[in-house]
Amino acid sequence: MPATSQQQVGSRGRCAALLLPLLLLSMAPRPGNATINIPSKYKIRDLKSPPVITAQPVSVTTFSSDDITLTCEATGNPPPTFRWVKDGVEFDPSKDPELSVSRDSGTFSSTAKDGPIHQYQGRYNCYASNDLGTAVSNEARIVTENTPTLQKEKKVAKKVEEGESVVLSCNPPNSTVAPVIHWMDKKLRHIQQNDRVIQGRDGNLYFSHVTVADSRDDYTCNTQFPSARIIVLKEPIKLTVVPSNSVVRNRRPQMMRPTGSRSSYLVLSGQNLELECIVMGLPSPKIQWIRKDGVLSESRTSKDSYDRVLRFKNILESDSGEYQCTASNPQGIITHTYSITVEAAPYWTKEPKSQLYSPGETVKLECKADGIPSPEVTWSINGDLLTDIDPEPRRSLKHGVLTLNNVELSDTAVYQCEAVNKHGSILINAYVYVIELPPQILTEDVLMYSVAEGQMIELACETFGSPRPNVTWEGETLGALASNPRMRQLLDGSLQISNASLDDSGQYTCTVSNGKITITAELDVLNKTVIVKPPLDLRIQRGKPATLACEYQVDSRQDAPQVQWRKNGQKLTESSDSDKYMLDESTLIIPDVNEEDEGIYTCEVITTLDVAEARGSITIVDRPDPPTQIQMTDPKDRNVTLSWTPGDDHNSPVLEYLIEFEETEYERKEWEELSRVSGNNQRITVSLKPFLSYRFRVIAINDIGKSDPSMYTDVFSTPAAPPDSNPEGVRSDSIDPGTLLITWKEMDRRSFNGPGFEYKVMWRKVLGSGPSWHIKSIKSPPLIVTDVDNFSAFDIKVQAVNEMGEGPEPKSTIGYSGEDYPLEAPLNVAMDSINSTAIEVVWASINRETVRGLLKGYKIYLMYYGPVSRREHFREGKPSNISFVVTDSNEEKKILGDLLPYSHYALSVSVINNKGEGPQSEPLTFRTAEGVPGPPSSLLLDSPSETEMTLHWTPPTQPNGVLKGYILRYQQVDKKDSSMQIENNFDHAVSHVSLKLDPQSRYRFYLRGYTAEGEGLPIIREGATTLDGVPPSNISLSTGETSVNLTWVSKERQRNVGFFIHYLKKDGKGTWKHSERVNSSQSFYTLQGLQSGSEYRLKIDFKNKTLWEDEVQTEGAKVMMVRKGFVTESWFIGLISALVLLLLVLLILCFIKRSKGGKYSVKEKEEGQIDSEARPMNNEGFGEYRSLESDNEEKRTASQPSLCEDSKLCTDDALDDYANSMQTEVIMDESLASQCSGVRDVPDPGTQESSPLNPATSISHHGLPNSAALLD
Repeated sequence: MPATSQQQVGSRGRCAALLLPLLLLSMAPRPGNATINIPSKYKIRDLKSPPVITAQPVSVTTFSSDDITLTCEATGNPPPTFRWVKDGVEFDPSKDPELSVSRDSGTFSSTAKDGPIHQYQGRYNCYASNDLGTAVSNEARIVTENTPTLQKEKKVAKKVEEGESVVLSCNPPNSTVAPVIHWMDKKLRHIQQNDRVIQGRDGNLYFSHVTVADSRDDYTCNTQFPSARIIVLKEPIKLTVVPSNSVVRNRRPQMMRPTGSRSSYLVLSGQNLELECIVMGLPSPKIQWIRKDGVLSESRTSKDSYDRVLRFKNILESDSGEYQCTASNPQGIITHTYSITVEAAPYWTKEPKSQLYSPGETVKLECKADGIPSPEVTWSINGDLLTDIDPEPRRSLKHGVLTLNNVELSDTAVYQCEAVNKHGSILINAYVYVIELPPQILTEDVLMYSVAEGQMIELACETFGSPRPNVTWEGETLGALASNPRMRQLLDGSLQISNASLDDSGQYTCTVSNGKITITAELDVLNKTVIVKPPLDLRIQRGKPATLACEYQVDSRQDAPQVQWRKNGQKLTESSDSDKYMLDESTLIIPDVNEEDEGIYTCEVITTLDVAEARGSITIVDRPDPPTQIQMTDPKDRNVTLSWTPGDDHNSPVLEYLIEFEETEYERKEWEELSRVSGNNQRITVSLKPFLSYRFRVIAINDIGKSDPSMYTDVFSTPAAPPDSNPEGVRSDSIDPGTLLITWKEMDRRSFNGPGFEYKVMWRKVLGSGPSWHIKSIKSPPLIVTDVDNFSAFDIKVQAVNEMGEGPEPKSTIGYSGEDYPLEAPLNVAMDSINSTAIEVVWASINRETVRGLLKGYKIYLMYYGPVSRREHFREGKPSNISFVVTDSNEEKKILGDLLPYSHYALSVSVINNKGEGPQSEPLTFRTAEGVPGPPSSLLLDSPSETEMTLHWTPPTQPNGVLKGYILRYQQVDKKDSSMQIENNFDHAVSHVSLKLDPQSRYRFYLRGYTAEGEGLPIIREGATTLDGVPPSNISLSTGETSVNLTWVSKERQRNVGFFIHYLKKDGKGTWKHSERVNSSQSFYTLQGLQSGSEYRLKIDFKNKTLWEDEVQTEGAKVMMVRKGFVTESWFIGLISALVLLLLVLLILCFIKRSKGGKYSVKEKEEGQIDSEARPMNNEGFGEYRSLESDNEEKRTASQPSLCEDSKLCTDDALDDYANSMQTEVIMDESLASQCSGVRDVPDPGTQESSPLNPATSISHHGLPNSAALLD
């Protein structure tokens, strides 16, 4: 069932008034033998329970030295009492002083003593009883035996000849407990066994044949009884093997154990069985086992002791049958047959169950057992045989089923079922507890259930009571459930809703009618999960990436779903093969597809409430394999039939087949396409051309591409034939005068159709030459005929011929001989002005004889000399631009447009034929009329104040006449219906004008020039006056450690203005400072030179007024100002400098002394002790340095008068001390630097109780001089 969700949102079940009876689903009638299981959540006090035996007594075999314990434990309420029955007679262990009885159970035990224990041997049953019945234990047996002892034996000595068989007997003590036997020597080492020497299950040691090496006198049988904890050592046996005087004679196999040819075994199912096959013979026989009536199971059997033992573990009834052992050596074969019969002690096939029942129910206790032979089954009640109890009409026994009809409280008892056959007995207890219990609802109240649309949901209403409570369900909406086939009540009281819909959401009430107890359940039906874009069926090539998308839609009230991909039903994970699959949210990507990736892919979108799935597939497609078995059939002169067998299409059907051919006798061999046929055809008849040698191949084509070509066929040659066609494109391409050039498109050589191919060219003049043709044969075009008239018409035709004959009769066409240049120019060239930019040119028709060719048209040359105002170009006769226009042959006039007004031009006309252009006519000069000017070249706007705008312009580049002046029009563009204002005309020499305008409006200006012909095109500009600028006030701040960045947005239409940024540190000290001059158009400025971690006030003043003010704090740690101390005093600096200089002098003297080899007086060093406080260099600064030296400082001697010798600086340790002093100087310098920078906090000198240079009161800082410590 799909998962549902529920959670508790209220309290326990409660008594409540019924809702409207919308649905009454009653508990279905339960079967007559229904039982009661008290749930763990059912609340009841001191419920009685029948006795149940929890620990059964176990049969034991015991020796006089062993403890005896029979266990019997049981549960029940009230606690049960125990009694024992031995061999059918009451037995009270508490009355036996040798037995101790457990206080809380029926277990009794006996501690091992020297006295006899045989009186305890027998069969025991334990009975556990309370108010509700009596339970009986399984039967347990106590078997007592005497402790095995060593019997007096005679020493055994055996003497045999080499090669004979021998048996060394063990004869262990008699006991029902099988001993563990070991054959050992006197040093307790095991006798080595092999396929010649084997220990049998009877304990004897068997030799199939003996060797001289077997002789020894300490063959000892050790018998161990683990349960008795004793080992019995037998007398050693002496074996003497007499060497044979001749070659030892081989012996055929003979059975040693078992003897004879057959033996039988009876074994119980579940036991272990070992079949022995110990044989004599020389050489040692080989053993083989078979099952005569079937196949020997390798899994059910195993071989041991060099195949001499066939072992069955946990034998089954199916193992019954005949088995055979075959022993063979070169002298012969012997067999032995084992007949195995497997029987079984009783075992249960159907057991009765202990149950609780309500009064009036029918109880059926079914008890069935099986075994070999079949057991007898008997029933008892509370330990008394059913046959010994008075009959009861409500009680019946049939086919092993004990039936109790209409049970009552008095029927509560423990019923025993016992099965017995010759191999033993088994007993089982089952109680029938008839009880009345008040009804309760065990399900929590106000549970919230969630289910996806279309799924099944069960609203739980677990109840318990005896008799079983009657449960009803009610819905919240009227008439919604009464006839709804999707809702039904289950036997356990739950309400099952199938195919849930959104309308099923709401509250449901479960009521126990006989107890007036109710609970409610809230059902929330969520939209079902839908896959909106399922994975596709992909057909993809090997090695390419595949992407399977799976887009889904989930109810927003659900958690994010899990997307699981499966391939052919098996889960796919990204981690299982990181190189194979990649998961991108709900998309599966296979980067490199191969054959293993083919299959059905399922996308599962799994939520807590439902699962949506969709399938796609990946099919590996590829180019088809090439066709095979290409065959040629039905050959003819002009065609042949090809057939083939298709190759594998690799999951992409063949669309068509391509038939290619190759000419074998052609120098440049290459394959060419001959034909194509659809993919469902495997044969084609191809048309061929004569006099060619072909071989063919076939290529298959599918959606992926072309296959490799098939194997090519044998060569197929067609016979020669006359040409089937004539050349195409026959024409005259005559160029030179007096010649006729006949040419055509050469025929493909495959159209020659035979040997000796050539072209037969025929021509004749159209007029005056008669019907006769001039004929000439050539191999290739063109053919040139000379000495003909210029531009004369000829009939021409070309025919293909070869040695087999001529081609079809060709059609003739008209061609002309070559042309010459025209002789004359057109006459009477004139022009007429249409307007300032267009003219019409006319001329007289040309004499066609002077054209000397085909008249193609006329060419009009137009030469531009410039505007009228620039006459120098026209006077010099040098046009600045030349253009031409070509007309048709039937035109004798032409209109020329797009001329420039008020300009000088000239024109001439010439004749054109196919040869070229003839002479030009005499140039005709003219001047175009005046026109309107073009727009002014530029127009610039400048605003010197808020109410004034100045316009600057430059003249038009194309005045197109005499420029008279300018006209200015303007209007407001940000106001509707504003009128156009016109300024007076300006002289052509004026280039600027100033206007008084509204500072709040934007204007559009139109400026035009004008000539005598009128106004020209305008130049248009928009703009507004510029307002007086002010410094910005909308400033954004961002801070650094020593700077502040100020940014602002400059206002439109405002003139740039300069200002200063004033700043003041907010520590109560200092004065206002200001930045350099800043322009309002910058939009950004960085104020630098500030201190980190400090607060500042910023402001901008303009015209004695503060426009903007703000506060800011720089980043970083705040710089603390250092109070002035003695370290900055000149006397202290001088003292330190003197000390350093003195140290350098002493160091130099020390080096000089050491270099001269100075020595110390040991005596004076020992006697003359000088107090360290009285040293010559006892100044407080240096003394402080010495006070931090090591405690084991050597004392100085007074025998050396030298200052260097009196000082410790002359020793090797002094050099180290000097290095330390140098370190002190470095630290001191750093400290001074830090004090000057004001970064570190230092103690106030005024708080020190004594001088900072006093060694007695200075504070040590990690071994550094106090001067350095104070500075740091």
